[in-house]
Amino acid sequence: MKPNKQRVLLGMSGGVDSSVAGYLLREQGYEVVGVTMKVWPQDCISRAEDKCCGPQAVADARGVAHSLGIPHYVVDEADQFEQTVINYFASEYQAGRTPNPCVMCNEKLKFGNLWGKAQALGCDYIATGHYAIIEHHGDRAVLRKGVDPRKDQSYFLFSLRQPQLRRGLTPLGKMLKPQIREIAHSLGLKVADKIDSQEICFVPGNDYKAFLRSHLGESKFHRGEIYDVDGNFVAEHEGIELFTIGQRKGLPGGSVRPRYVVDLDPETNRVIVGDVDDLVVDEFEVDRVNWIELNRSNQVADVTVKIRYNHPGTAATLTPVENGRARIRLHEPQKAVTPGQAAVFYDGDIVLGGGWICRSATERIRCGERIAPVLA
Repeated sequence: MKPNKQRVLLGMSGGVDSSVAGYLLREQGYEVVGVTMKVWPQDCISRAEDKCCGPQAVADARGVAHSLGIPHYVVDEADQFEQTVINYFASEYQAGRTPNPCVMCNEKLKFGNLWGKAQALGCDYIATGHYAIIEHHGDRAVLRKGVDPRKDQSYFLFSLRQPQLRRGLTPLGKMLKPQIREIAHSLGLKVADKIDSQEICFVPGNDYKAFLRSHLGESKFHRGEIYDVDGNFVAEHEGIELFTIGQRKGLPGGSVRPRYVVDLDPETNRVIVGDVDDLVVDEFEVDRVNWIELNRSNQVADVTVKIRYNHPGTAATLTPVENGRARIRLHEPQKAVTPGQAAVFYDGDIVLGGGWICRSATERIRCGERIAPVLA
């Protein structure tokens, strides 16, 4: 797409990626406006100091904007972040699911709420430092994997609708991470060697259990019992919020073979443990499917599906069903297909869409009976 001095709102996190994205957009002829979201409530500022969108991130983004000669604004999204990301994060754990807050933040805030700010500033597009490719074809956008396989972030953008993608720009998608740092060094940017964040931005030390205890309080935890897959009582637990599918660490001992969490039942607050083989499934369902490639929404198709961000992807047959759901039959069974996580569908490097892995409504865990896999 040929730029013609159109105005772009660039989300600046204070990291090297969004900083270099600003430079690339400016070099492509866009008029760039930098914006950093303040997402931390005042009483959490001390925890946010070294985090994405924390005080230091704001200072770093402001410094980069000054170096690039672009305006920079800070917008207060703390209330919206609390409502749409943090509360979602906590409620998913309470429901026995494992959330993906980055997907929600991208959809609801970065490519959602910020559009109102972009319009107020006279911007035509929103840009981010994601390693993904958004192609514009008239009234349709195509989302592709970033060319750097180690950094590809297309998984986190699967829930964006066509209107969001059509106004989105991701200038880093066709570049490798070393190239980004090289550009930052050549520009003399102070963030050139800044370490990439590898954890959830609002969870200190990546300790989600401690965060939930602080955010929810102990009284909101759903205590219950741990059973094995044969229905034998194992122990009591302090809350299903403290467990995820595939978890091994922190489980009670006394078993000859290693135990893993194989299911969480929010109706009974039971945690079910079993052997590693009990984690394997060959079919599951997703709900709230978002189709980026709309012409695929009613077709049975062979696809590659990623069941979590760091999953390499595996061949599957996808069958759309009613009420915004789809059934996924894996050609090779996979371990730890986790309710609450996103399953994203690919045709080569094109993102067809994705949905949220759900727990079957028909399977129920019964004490005394060996359970079948509980994923639809």
